[in-house]
Amino acid sequence: MKFTKNIITAFCLLLTVSFAFAQDDDDQGSVIQTLTPSKLIGKGQYDIKWFNNLYTETKDLFGPNGDERDIPRNTFFTSTLEAYTGIGNNKRWNIGAILEFRSNAVGGRDALDVFKFDGERGSARSGLTSIAPSVKFVPFKNVNNFSIQSSFFIPLVDNETEDGVFLDQNGFIWQNRFFYDYTFPGNKFQIFGELNSELNFGDEEDSFANDSLRLTPGIFFSYFPSSKFTVLALAQHSELIDLGNDFDQNFTALGGGAKYQLTKELNIEALYTNFVRGDRTGLGETFNIGLRAVF
Repeated sequence: MKFTKNIITAFCLLLTVSFAFAQDDDDQGSVIQTLTPSKLIGKGQYDIKWFNNLYTETKDLFGPNGDERDIPRNTFFTSTLEAYTGIGNNKRWNIGAILEFRSNAVGGRDALDVFKFDGERGSARSGLTSIAPSVKFVPFKNVNNFSIQSSFFIPLVDNETEDGVFLDQNGFIWQNRFFYDYTFPGNKFQIFGELNSELNFGDEEDSFANDSLRLTPGIFFSYFPSSKFTVLALAQHSELIDLGNDFDQNFTALGGGAKYQLTKELNIEALYTNFVRGDRTGLGETFNIGLRAVF
């Protein structure tokens, strides 16, 4: 479709420009290579990440018997701001907070209408939807490339759905993310793994996801043409397990992207994923861009 082609063209242009810049880089280490999500910052340092995800779909798997069907376009935009600081002298504890803002446009509206924030009744909603205190820690003193991030999301929405428009889950989420990375000899290839677990709870009538557990393993394989530029491929699977709410679902997504170290403190990343299969879920695609500053 025209929207998808335009986004992919812009995405490829970003990769091309980033690669051109990367050719002139020296070979010193950078944040994208040495400070993966598995590793923590030190005392007095700050790690701030602004990540934006746009998911858009024109097909889903909610037809009879779970069959694929065509639907009017639905688009869901999530902007996440994470901020952490190091405590202690051994880079084993970070504390911080997470804020999430969402804007959704449904019922056949254009994908970029999520940026109009018009709140049109029956087709759009937006607002700050959750806040989470968060802690990151390294559980094993001698394994600094394995860490855990534990966050408790508090909903800020009154109603999950209004006038047929979903905004965000109206329930509490205890999220635990397990990170591990390994850099191969030569520093050109790196593998990163993540297991995200989310325990959803609250009044069952408030959210489709309450009384459920979501497990999302993912694996990312990166190649570094230089220390300041990387291209990567990724695969993720998500499973929502019913713990009493009579609803479960799953999906698998494949994709790729790139990261570039703009300055010593600031880097940029761009990712694309496609939902290739699932059960009781949408079959859409995501376009993501993020900025991260470590200082």
